[in-house]
Amino acid sequence: MKTRVIKVDRDRPDPAAIEEAAAALRDGKLVAFPTETVYGLGAHALDTDAVQKIFDAKERPANDPLIVHIAHIGQVNQCAVGMPAGARKLGLSFWAGPLTLVLQKKPEVPDLVTAGLPSVALRVPSHRVARALMETAGIPIAAPSANRFSRPSPTTAAHVIADLDGRVGLILDGGPTDIGLESTIVDFTADPPVLRRPGGITFEQVHSLVPEVVVQTVQGSDDQPQPAPGQMGRHYAPRAELTLYEGPAAAVVPRVAADVRTAAAGGDRVGILAPEEDLSAIAPEIAGRASAGRIETSPYGSRGDLDRSARELYASIRALDATGVAKIFAIGVGSDGLARAIHDRLMRAADGRVKTIGYE
Repeated sequence: MKTRVIKVDRDRPDPAAIEEAAAALRDGKLVAFPTETVYGLGAHALDTDAVQKIFDAKERPANDPLIVHIAHIGQVNQCAVGMPAGARKLGLSFWAGPLTLVLQKKPEVPDLVTAGLPSVALRVPSHRVARALMETAGIPIAAPSANRFSRPSPTTAAHVIADLDGRVGLILDGGPTDIGLESTIVDFTADPPVLRRPGGITFEQVHSLVPEVVVQTVQGSDDQPQPAPGQMGRHYAPRAELTLYEGPAAAVVPRVAADVRTAAAGGDRVGILAPEEDLSAIAPEIAGRASAGRIETSPYGSRGDLDRSARELYASIRALDATGVAKIFAIGVGSDGLARAIHDRLMRAADGRVKTIGYE
């Protein structure tokens, strides 16, 4: 398959390009497109053969369900049986936007979309290219992130090409995404409702409208059907072995600097992924080995600008991975508000290699 890339204006997408992509989706083909979160790999959600192409292209296990994208809240009934009051409250408040609601599914939704579960994950994206595509296609669109399974999600069309060139027929290139992290997922098939994945809508925002919501704290088996996307223990991960360091900057920075020096002295090429102010503090401690090419660094935003940290995270992970380092030492930015989502992605990218420093 030859992959075509069509550049589109993110604010005023060309109707001809949108119609071409919509026609491809209606015809059972795959199309990658930008959303406000990350790039999605779309297929006709009610066409089992089309959905199977997503799993084949991504090499995604069938026990990991997909998010179905719709144009507006009025289309929920195409895929789900009603909306509980709390779900409707969140939908009216945060759709269109980076929020996914897990609801009871209708029989028309193929089991392949939902990992065989009686629930379906629904979202209304706010990105104008995505909205135009939903409205023009006139169908629900199943769309996980447009990358190989377990890799960092794509926030540019170039990331999609790096992972899926030759596996998807058409990519709409709308430029970099705005948020850079996947949507928040709230499951209303559980009682009480469960926030299963933090994202661009914070737990605090959800809790203000649905006070009974709880945060999932138990990681299930990766071999079982997942209650929502993004639940696997290892996810969003680079090829390099990533270790996450959490704690106050005053304690974490010197520890990372020491561990990096030790690893580089042992012959490893290593990378440091950290907020820019932490990298500035580490720089004098590693200057010699960094200049010798043993250490690569990549900033992702700053502790004072978590929106930018989220937006830059995946691109920074990919940039470090592309240098060929064997290990990545990553510094987190906390666990409140949007930092909760950043922590979740880094924790899964680390696949359990998490060091908490500086807390008694």
